[in-house]
Amino acid sequence: MSARESEIVVGVDGSEQSLGALHWAAREARRRDAPLHVVAAYTVPMVGGSTFDVGYAAFDDAAVNRAVQELVADARRRVAELDVEVLSTVEAGDPSGVLVELSRHAQLLVLGSSGRGGFLGRLLGSVSTAVPAHAHCPVGIIPLQWGIDYRVSENVGRHRAFVDGVTVGSDGSAHASSAMLWAADEAEQLGVPLHVVCAAPSETASYAWLPSPVDFDDLRGEVRAALEACVAWLRGHFPGLEITGELVDGAPIDTLVARSAQNQLVVTGTRGRGGFAGMLLGSTSQGVLHSCTGPAMIVPRFEDPRLGDRPDVAV
Repeated sequence: MSARESEIVVGVDGSEQSLGALHWAAREARRRDAPLHVVAAYTVPMVGGSTFDVGYAAFDDAAVNRAVQELVADARRRVAELDVEVLSTVEAGDPSGVLVELSRHAQLLVLGSSGRGGFLGRLLGSVSTAVPAHAHCPVGIIPLQWGIDYRVSENVGRHRAFVDGVTVGSDGSAHASSAMLWAADEAEQLGVPLHVVCAAPSETASYAWLPSPVDFDDLRGEVRAALEACVAWLRGHFPGLEITGELVDGAPIDTLVARSAQNQLVVTGTRGRGGFAGMLLGSTSQGVLHSCTGPAMIVPRFEDPRLGDRPDVAV
């Protein structure tokens, strides 16, 4: 992997969310011994404004560019003490498109959970919803409060009541399997346990539409067996890692969001198929990235030889 392909890309727009993401990304870059690439992209509205006093006025692209350059320079100053190689880019263009393109040559892309409001927010945009669905590398989403805490304290998170290490959501799909491998790699590097969670909503809430009676105990038994097969597959590739599996009674989004308050990291795939019986996990990444209270990682499907022996768990 080249130096450029090993970089950590972080999008900034001056908001509290993006500054928190900046510090989280910088510490990840230091942990991974990787360059940090600070990126700000903006678009200038192609419209003019008018008043009765001064007539028409156009947005000054040069002035906006200078403002964004200063924003990036400020971001670089904020992480200067972390002893990380810092690169920076300012581009005029759609922020989502710029970041997706840069993700082709990055190992990780980091964003705040949403962009700022006001004039600058309209220029730099909120990309946390659009980018994870199209990025070519895993996307870390850092929520506002965590970002504020991270920016305030070098030891952020240590005061939190962590009960677990890394949690990954699984529905048996190929996308979920990629996320499970990535989460296991992260847990192994962090030296913490990995918890594989499959959330199955209660029968009264989710199965009322079924046209005929269903033996729910039998269905959950099949799902539990499939989950155990997934966990056994992971253990085969990570023999030294503590890995547990849990079938949870509840909504997938609610389950993962709750875990995000206690875990160092919550991981999900970009979408499901949706998995066991097509009804249990589905695509939860959008809900998780909007509601998580701790760092979340959205992992796209990727090619990996370890996927070749993953269990066929469709039921």
